[in-house]
Amino acid sequence: MSVSNTRPTDDDDPSYIDYEAFLDPKFSPAGFANTLVLATNNPNDVTPDLSTPLSRVLFDIQEIDSHIDQLTTRSAIPLLTHTKEQNEASGRIVGEIDTQIKALNDSYKQLEKEVIQKHAEAEEVRQVATRLWETLSLGRAVGRCLQLCRQLEIQSVECKEDHRALVRCAHTLLSLRELFSSATTPGSEGFGLHKVNTVRTLRENIVEPIERSVREAAERIIREFSMGSATFAQAEETKARTVSALTTLYLISPTNLAKGEKWTPSFMIQTLDIYIRSALQSSIAGLSRALAALPGLEKTLGEVSARCQNLVALEAVLDQTKTPPHPLLSGPTAPKPTSMLQPLLAYLETGSLASYFWRTTAGSLGSRVQEIVGKGGVSARTLRTNKQKVGDLIRECIIRGSQPPSSLGVGVGAGGQRGKTVTKGGKNPEAEHVSKVWEREIAVMVGSVVNNVGN
Repeated sequence: MSVSNTRPTDDDDPSYIDYEAFLDPKFSPAGFANTLVLATNNPNDVTPDLSTPLSRVLFDIQEIDSHIDQLTTRSAIPLLTHTKEQNEASGRIVGEIDTQIKALNDSYKQLEKEVIQKHAEAEEVRQVATRLWETLSLGRAVGRCLQLCRQLEIQSVECKEDHRALVRCAHTLLSLRELFSSATTPGSEGFGLHKVNTVRTLRENIVEPIERSVREAAERIIREFSMGSATFAQAEETKARTVSALTTLYLISPTNLAKGEKWTPSFMIQTLDIYIRSALQSSIAGLSRALAALPGLEKTLGEVSARCQNLVALEAVLDQTKTPPHPLLSGPTAPKPTSMLQPLLAYLETGSLASYFWRTTAGSLGSRVQEIVGKGGVSARTLRTNKQKVGDLIRECIIRGSQPPSSLGVGVGAGGQRGKTVTKGGKNPEAEHVSKVWEREIAVMVGSVVNNVGN
């Protein structure tokens, strides 16, 4: 570091301190200290002397302190004058700012009076209007709910005389179901209905009981379905009643689905399944008794064939009836348009109700025949002696039972396409054709009896 050997005596004298080195942006205290140590020591010395560079630094500090004292002493009056001027200027600025702050406060008070207070009043009005609108919307929803409940009551009375009222009841129930399901959805038509005591009372005392009665009425129509000896007019009336019942059960089936779950008309399928299983249980029980007492076999087989004919007729009605559009199902959950037969066949995993009837009956009949033979006695000997005749009677029963009733006016075979319309009687020219169509079912049924009788 280059320094002078004399102290400065005034502002123009050269300074002992190298101010340029200290004012350099790249100045490093460690580098400066290292330079002083190297300048005052021999690089070959084992122990460096630090007292000399330290004295140098202290001397520099003393020089700077003396120079500060000299400057402040010489410039005391200018410094005090400058300070006074700064204080006076600050006072004038503060005075001006106070005036402007006061004006700003006055402007804010005026703004608060004209805007903020009015905004608060407007916000209160907005809240009142919002609550009035919510009350109006809730009142309209309650009014619509009351109207639908009244309409439902009238329709439920009409159901006693007109089966078509069941479908109207179903649509009204769906409207109410949609209204109730939106009770917890903000912005929806029925939002808040679950909090209204009147609506809860209506739902518990009117809607739910009528829904149960409508479902029971539709189920009763299905249970009573029969085309036995009906005339054409009676058959048409039965078909119309059945279609109304099926449509009703289809529409009122639950629509609360889990994520990714496929909707199915569960009420309709359950009712039809009960009807089919009831026919199966009655047929299996009757055949079990008849095989143990052969004189009553022909009568029992006639009853069994009549039950199967009813299933064939029901299959025809289901196949001719298209599924109605469901108001509560849309988008991916909406079922594809098809006949009402398809969901039932998919549930039963079969291609035909008649085929399902005969195969299920055969599956249960084999064990019953084995029980009769196992017990021995007159029943077993009689069954064994007449097994060929029994097989022929069962074959005729299947042929007769797999044909649709004459009053239906359509031909339905397995899967709805395997048979043609034929008349009753074993001597009918088309009986051989029907026998070929149902040969698998005939073989299974006859085999379930004959093969278990033994020789």
